[in-house]
Amino acid sequence: MSRLIRQSHRWISMAFTLTVIANFIAIGMGHAIPWLYYLPLPPLFLLLGSGLYLFALLYVGKWRAPHAKGI
Repeated sequence: MSRLIRQSHRWISMAFTLTVIANFIAIGMGHAIPWLYYLPLPPLFLLLGSGLYLFALLYVGKWRAPHAKGI
C-alpha cells in the first residue's frame, strides 16, 4: 500500500509541476484565464495528503520497531 502511495506521490508531483509551469507561461504571454490559477490546486491537495501519510509512516515505523523486537 505504501509503495503505491509513494509512486502516486511522485506522479502527482510531476502533474503539479507541469500545471505551475503552464501558469507561468500563460502569465508571461499575457493569456492568463482566471480558472487557470486554480489548476494546480487539486494536485497540491493530493500531494498534501500523500505527503503527510508518507511523513507519518516514517515515524510510525520507528515507533513500532522497538516494540516488535521486544525491547
